[in-house]
Amino acid sequence: MTEESGLTPAERRAELAEGLAAVRARIAAACAAAGRDASEITLIAVTKTFPASDVRLLAGLGLADVGENRDQEARPKAAECAGLPLTWHFVGRLQTNKARAVAGYADVVHSVDRPRLVTALSDAAVRAGRTLRCLVQVSLDDGPAGGRGGAAPGAVPEVAAAIAAAPGLELGGVMAVAPLGADPMPAFTRLAGVAEEMRRNHPGARIVSAGMSGDLEQAIACGATHLRVGTALLGGRRAIVR
Repeated sequence: MTEESGLTPAERRAELAEGLAAVRARIAAACAAAGRDASEITLIAVTKTFPASDVRLLAGLGLADVGENRDQEARPKAAECAGLPLTWHFVGRLQTNKARAVAGYADVVHSVDRPRLVTALSDAAVRAGRTLRCLVQVSLDDGPAGGRGGAAPGAVPEVAAAIAAAPGLELGGVMAVAPLGADPMPAFTRLAGVAEEMRRNHPGARIVSAGMSGDLEQAIACGATHLRVGTALLGGRRAIVR
């Protein structure tokens, strides 16, 4: 039995396999409805509050992308799973004083929203001898930027240019979280426009990270390439990580 879930490893593996199959079926149906190929979509398992044992089980089921939003949880988990062929995504708000730590294990940072953070990540990546792919987080909240994090749409070109010019960093595209309690379609449509504008100046920045358990269909309809899925894949959050 695993201490966290009360399930045996085999039972937990079966539970995760069921969740993964259901999410992949949703992705396939949404892609068919949007006239897209499901191979265009990268599924990121957001494993916050879940143990490294779940990451290992998901890797065994063929999932290669893992997302975390808190450095103090992500760093030991990434170290414990260092031998697995995984891409680690940092998807949470990031303070500049955590940049050096995150640069040590993350492959993709989704939440870059200001030039000062670009500088901190660049310095950290160069120091670590690594290249970080960075996404500009775009605020889709009405009113001033910052409700759920991100740069205001008008500030995105400045942040993108800073990433593109920074040593040790690679501009990957955009990320956003749909506003709470509202239809996500208008927000994701706006994000698609921001992403298209970015590609005019940076043709290689093709990632659109949008869509979670409750709105992945709408995100796919609006051109998302990367989905950040937690609950639908792993079940309800378990407060196991302090």
